[in-house]
Amino acid sequence: MKVPVIAIFDIGKTNKKLFLFDEHYHIVYEKSATFREITDEDGEACENLDSLRLFVLESLNDVLKIEKYIVKAINVSAYGASLVYVDKEYKPLTPLYSYLKPYPESLEMQFYSAYGTQEQIMLETASPALGSLNSGLQLYRLKYEKPEIFEKLKYALHLPEYMSFLMSGICYSDLTSIGCHTWLWDFKKQDYHSWVYDENLQIKLAPIHSSEEVSSISSIGKTYQIGGGLHDSSAALIPYMVNFSEPFVLISTGTWCISLNPFTDSPLTPQQLRNNCLTHLSYRGKSVKASRIFAGFEHDQQVKRIADYFKVNSILFKTLEFDSEIIAKLEAEGHQKYPSLNPDPLPKVSAFQQRELADFENAAIAYHQLIADLIHLQYTSTQQIISGTVTKKIFVDGGFSKNVIYMNLLAAKFKDMEVYAATMAQASALGAALAIHKHWNTKALANDIIDLKYYSVNKINRL
Repeated sequence: MKVPVIAIFDIGKTNKKLFLFDEHYHIVYEKSATFREITDEDGEACENLDSLRLFVLESLNDVLKIEKYIVKAINVSAYGASLVYVDKEYKPLTPLYSYLKPYPESLEMQFYSAYGTQEQIMLETASPALGSLNSGLQLYRLKYEKPEIFEKLKYALHLPEYMSFLMSGICYSDLTSIGCHTWLWDFKKQDYHSWVYDENLQIKLAPIHSSEEVSSISSIGKTYQIGGGLHDSSAALIPYMVNFSEPFVLISTGTWCISLNPFTDSPLTPQQLRNNCLTHLSYRGKSVKASRIFAGFEHDQQVKRIADYFKVNSILFKTLEFDSEIIAKLEAEGHQKYPSLNPDPLPKVSAFQQRELADFENAAIAYHQLIADLIHLQYTSTQQIISGTVTKKIFVDGGFSKNVIYMNLLAAKFKDMEVYAATMAQASALGAALAIHKHWNTKALANDIIDLKYYSVNKINRL
């Protein structure tokens, strides 16, 4: 008898993956790929959209041929802030521009002169000013810098929505993508911001689609339920929202380390917005307060620096055990002192970037200091969305959840909280599957899909 499964494409900046989950949400199949980046017309690095499209279509075709499985549904989790511009024939008009692409200052000034101060726009859209990371500004840029392409534009689709379109042939706008630092959404009005209507951009955005709804597609005699795609950070929160009703904060770690609090509805303050806080829309359209740091990226860069300096293989750090004596030694030497727990503005990078590696005896000690510095940065970031709430639990998923040094130091820093590592490694993919559970899965939602490991603050005296 064939096993019913859901196929989930999990598209990260580095790794592109396909998972098959059975009805108990166990992974029964996995495939991954990485692609070399290409450059856009300005020489800026960007995603190879052709390679990505081929990966999705060929991988899906392969799993549909596996005899032991019957694919009942398909969905997508992908990184956000990236727009695919398609014409009336639904073909891409431009490269998939990187959200790290510098944004022209003159165009920013033009935008503010027409629509209000930066602080006003930030407060209304619940997002800091992030340049190209505010994907609505990418669409605004296309209109004014490339009017001839803009004229041909049918829809601007966020990447998860475009991935879904490749398989369904239907274009939707998903709330989790619209509601994540795009500057498109007015959180007070719960509608597109007035500037979107003033620029008549709403006609370039596909109809809004619930994250819990699907399109029914028939192909080669089979019918599939296809979700509209979700922004990966919002998807990663879904397994926790499904399993836990008591207030919690999730720290979703990867290239970005994003703290998510779905149990507070207080509006963001100007100070929080200055310090990289924002509000997401959950898969059910509810506000989720978030704070972000680029800690995964910084970790990888600094690990390379440590490995090069001490002439060791960077793989060493993946299995390095936590050593409280090293932390005590670093503290005694004054390395654990920081200017303030709550500076304004908050630093965007850790103190380690200014440290001299010659101050450390070996790579293990330097690495402990790197993680301690990143934890201090994480504390200042996460504390912004915890302060004033009744939250007493922190869950950590993603890469850092497997890092015992990170987890022990995080527990020590948040000594009044319960800190857990989630061993559910594929939270974004699982969340995308759970979002459309009712459309494909005949079983009740399992309550054991997250395996938690508690980290006790008692392992270290203090930080």
